[in-house]
Amino acid sequence: MSIFSKIKNAIFGHKEEAPAAAAAPTAAPAIPLGDPAPAPAAPAALSEIDVEASLNAMPGAGDLNWQGSIVDLMKLVGIDASYENRKDLAHELGDADYSGKAEENIALHKAVMKALAENGGKVPANLLD
Repeated sequence: MSIFSKIKNAIFGHKEEAPAAAAAPTAAPAIPLGDPAPAPAAPAALSEIDVEASLNAMPGAGDLNWQGSIVDLMKLVGIDASYENRKDLAHELGDADYSGKAEENIALHKAVMKALAENGGKVPANLLD
């Protein structure tokens, strides 16, 4: 699993995949009696996850600067914030030249917030720019 996926799952909640269904036994076709039942309504669009509220609700959030530090964000969601993991995360998000400089860490934090927003997260504007 990618580093970004781990961050996203920690914030959005891990979505369990339904187990593969076994082949259902073949039944005789039903004979309709009267008008067919109406088709079920299409599912409503998934609501956005409030990223800030989710992170603030995590234990230890008040002790970390997750709003501006990629290291603190990773620590908060339980991911090792080592240089190697940050480099892998940067590569996942399109920065092939990540070297761990402070400016790159700031850009990486913003890239994570942008990616969370693109994946259904509600991210405050101050965390995106």
